[in-house]
Amino acid sequence: MNEDSLNRSVRQFLKVVGVTSQREIENAVRHAVENGRLQGDETLHAKAVMTVSSLDLRFEIDGEIRLA
Repeated sequence: MNEDSLNRSVRQFLKVVGVTSQREIENAVRHAVENGRLQGDETLHAKAVMTVSSLDLRFEIDGEIRLA
């Protein structure tokens, strides 16, 4: 196994995850505010679940997204 290759590949994957996740969350929040489901000053509970099936790896990250 090449450690540098592993590191680059994991970082690239996480970059895509981060950028995509941010875009999807921001769009969903904007849509919810526009439709009146959110006021725009809430704190939202968020959970990310990461899996790598071939490693039997699964973990969760809990957090908050503050809108104001």
